Amino acid sequence: MLQPSKTKFRKQHKGRIHGKSYSGSKLNFGSYGLKASTPGRVSARQIEAARRAITREMEREGRVWIRIFPDVPVTKKPAEVRMGKGKGAHFKWICPVRTGQIIMEFRFRRKSFLEILLLLRKCKKKLPMKVQIVSRSKKLLKNNLERNLKKIV
Repeated sequence: MLQPSKTKFRKQHKGRIHGKSYSGSKLNFGSYGLKASTPGRVSARQIEAARRAITREMEREGRVWIRIFPDVPVTKKPAEVRMGKGKGAHFKWICPVRTGQIIMEFRFRRKSFLEILLLLRKCKKKLPMKVQIVSRSKKLLKNNLERNLKKIV
């Protein structure tokens, strides 16, 4: 799983996720990608689950780029513990994701358009927020890939 090797401080404030993402909102590496439609917090386990889901189906016929990194520690107090006595122990690593941020990018070899959309749908289900499938191709409207899939199927 992804986690930072070293941090300056062990614990952080929760913070808020405001506004849209302008940097990191375009495809840079692959020809397809998953773009966040709503803001949210993605844990290291969820990133790993999405990566495993897509690489298992790709059968070494492509490449995956993960564009987010979980570098914010989240703490949690044990069950049935009274209030007070300081902040809880470290629980997991998360990555705050803004609206419009590219989460993952993909390049596929020798796959039909329908197969690609079905693969990306499997990956999409592993993430905790609403996600759009985007592509670089000029023929397809970036926001209408799901509608095109419904027409094909």
